[in-house]
Amino acid sequence: MENLSQLFWVFIIIIALTPYLQQQMLRSTRTRKMADLEKARGSRVITLIHRQEALNILGVPLTRYINIEDSEQVLTAIRMTDKKVPIDLILHTPGGLVLASEQIAEALLRHPGKVTVFVPHYAMSGGTLVALAADEVVMDENAVLGPLDPQLGQCPAASLIKVLEKKEAKDIEDQTFILADVAGKALRQIKVTVKNLLLKHMDDEQADKTAEKLTQGTWTHDYPIDVREMAGMGINVNTDMPPDVYALMSLFPQPRAARPSVEYNPGPVYPSGPKEK
Repeated sequence: MENLSQLFWVFIIIIALTPYLQQQMLRSTRTRKMADLEKARGSRVITLIHRQEALNILGVPLTRYINIEDSEQVLTAIRMTDKKVPIDLILHTPGGLVLASEQIAEALLRHPGKVTVFVPHYAMSGGTLVALAADEVVMDENAVLGPLDPQLGQCPAASLIKVLEKKEAKDIEDQTFILADVAGKALRQIKVTVKNLLLKHMDDEQADKTAEKLTQGTWTHDYPIDVREMAGMGINVNTDMPPDVYALMSLFPQPRAARPSVEYNPGPVYPSGPKEK
């Protein structure tokens, strides 16, 4: 009976430690893959990847986004990189805080070595701001970036300005006036920031027009801007994505649900023609 009790507790300890050990193994594999990519490209590799995480044992979903902690870590990595060494940033994010995104973008802009941003799937909002700081943006042919129009709570800044244009002053609440004033400042500020980043890719006149298009409410905030549209704006973008970047992305898996939403047999499939009857 005592042996059974000991086996039971050993089993419990193994079950408790297994997730931690799996996470450590995955982290170690990511570190080796990043080192291999750095060696192959002669660069500093930085990942800024936001997945939906799980909190403790309750499995409560938590949407990740670019925050001050992210900017602090990225800036530290850039500061530790020799000025002559290229930086490769692998980016996968829904966006985040403007302040944090601007800090990362400005730090990348000031780095003397070549900066390449890889977007395997998407980099929306603040992620797009970071991407514009690169000398070269490499996207999967199906990947997308997004507009940079500021959002005040649930309201697009550009739409708040429209309210003042459409309504008479007596019909507008004081709170709306205040929000519209802040919205106008936010629109001017983000346009200046984006234009400064775009000057790396184009002349002053084109940078001003492109910044206007990206920041002043041309589209809804979730509008997907694909490779062709980015290239049409004059951004140095291509689809020459290294296979190692996809391999590294696969090491940042989405937490598993009870049943996966998407399933397929792993490995490539080649045409073999119809089977003869």
